[in-house]
Amino acid sequence: MWRTLLFGAFILGQTKTEDAIDEWKEVLLDQGPVRGYKDPEVDVFVFHGIPYASAPKGPDKFKAPLPPPTWKEPFEAVDKGVMCPQHPVDMGFKKKFIYNEDCLIANVFVPDADNKNLPVVVYVHGGGYQVGFGNSVTPKKLVRGEKIIAITFNYRLGAHGFLCLGTKEAPGNAGMKDIVALLRWVKKNIEKFGGNPEEVTIAGYSSGAAAVELLMLSDLTRGLFNKAIPESGSALASFTIQRDPLANAKKFAKKMNVTDVDDIEVLEKFYTKASFKKLTANTFSGAPGTAISFEPCIERDIGEEAFLTEAPVNIISKGKYQKVPILFGICNMEGLVRVNYFEMWLEKFNSKFSQYLPSNLKFESQEQKEEIAKKVKEFYFGKKTITESNILAYIDYFTDVMFAFPVLRSVKMHLEAGHDRIYLYEYSFVDEDTMPIPYVDVKGADHIAQTNAVLDGLNATHYDESMASKTYKRMKARMREMWTNFIVTGKPVPEDSILPKWPPVEKDWSPHMSIGEVIELRGSLLEKRAKLWDEIYQQFYYNPIPPATLETKHTEL
Repeated sequence: MWRTLLFGAFILGQTKTEDAIDEWKEVLLDQGPVRGYKDPEVDVFVFHGIPYASAPKGPDKFKAPLPPPTWKEPFEAVDKGVMCPQHPVDMGFKKKFIYNEDCLIANVFVPDADNKNLPVVVYVHGGGYQVGFGNSVTPKKLVRGEKIIAITFNYRLGAHGFLCLGTKEAPGNAGMKDIVALLRWVKKNIEKFGGNPEEVTIAGYSSGAAAVELLMLSDLTRGLFNKAIPESGSALASFTIQRDPLANAKKFAKKMNVTDVDDIEVLEKFYTKASFKKLTANTFSGAPGTAISFEPCIERDIGEEAFLTEAPVNIISKGKYQKVPILFGICNMEGLVRVNYFEMWLEKFNSKFSQYLPSNLKFESQEQKEEIAKKVKEFYFGKKTITESNILAYIDYFTDVMFAFPVLRSVKMHLEAGHDRIYLYEYSFVDEDTMPIPYVDVKGADHIAQTNAVLDGLNATHYDESMASKTYKRMKARMREMWTNFIVTGKPVPEDSILPKWPPVEKDWSPHMSIGEVIELRGSLLEKRAKLWDEIYQQFYYNPIPPATLETKHTEL
């Protein structure tokens, strides 16, 4: 039993089964017809797993994505749990996932309404460029407001996405080129879902936020979006760009028992022939540094379309990028992401603090490095021995070096480049059931807590928002209102809102919106801490470099 009604690009229908009636919508793309289904709990139609590109395979697996497949029969856009190749991590999901090279898929969330020309938000998932998938956090309740369409998607990760040899076989940034392909697919197809291809916001959390800012800086993305929301991440973070991609590739190959890593042909042969298991070996090592093996890179010019050919700092300084409105911010205790290492690192944190300085700083000597380490350590901890009693300072330190300062440095540089449409915030709300920090009776907003407030919550497949406290429900409603405002208008708080007025940030990271139990506009955000690091980075920042040319003997630093 079924019925259909044709209107615009949609075919509506219902399929009766023994237990329920499945409501569906069908969209005719150039690739073929796609059928999505209404979510049983939320009035939103979801088109899961639509291929937006094809991942090359075999020896070509590190190259840019290929065009997507086509089909004639309706594509059943249901969630098959497809994830890109990655080291398996327990994310708390009950469902099983399929790790597959054919993983370049998009999930489109459309409100159950006849609205046309809706603004669109595209969310880039986090996971340090090593793990994760598009639907690790879903935007169903954001879309339920019937004002926007949302998209999540997969992109290649780890070595598959970010091996950067500077050769034809592995030019680098395959994962970022996947994201560009996704944005091009959105530009071409979103109107058929009821979206406006000229009103696209790119958003992302953690490394996804860093990717968002990189997308702003790439020449490949011009005209593909007009607003950006980086949540708890920046293109200037030490975990965003490989400082020396060829050295990283050699280091990883050595772990896989490759001996002659200085021979580029040997190195390339290893990677192109390496097994799935080898390429997805864990790169989250728990090392004290703040960099990860495979991340985006500065590409060497090999005569092909490149995503990034210059360091982000240089691009921003020159002002040669898309100055779209940005909703930029952090959580007040981002450093909680490192709290599980506290006991493991405590002894070295006292005896060899210099090992924990950001990896994108470079010093003329070990003596100079120790001098800066001493200055930083005393700033956060005084001259006291670091113990459980000052774990909050430990959290502040990692908040700053991993997330807060890179964001604030980026904001400062954008302003200096003439960008005047940046809205800065700090999210500090904690719910009543939030666990206190070990050793102290204090709570704080963890890494990407604002993302969990805006979207359906991390690990949404078993997250029941109806069980949240009244105060958290109110906060989620406010966050969704502000984020939706920005996606629709480019401003988080319109003139007629009952929320506090929120002007763009100006000098010295002021003003910023404090988002906690009370939402209020405040002055400078972390000014004293930011100025400490700003002074250090002015002197010791080490710009990332592209892979050495094949004719140059490469020396590891």
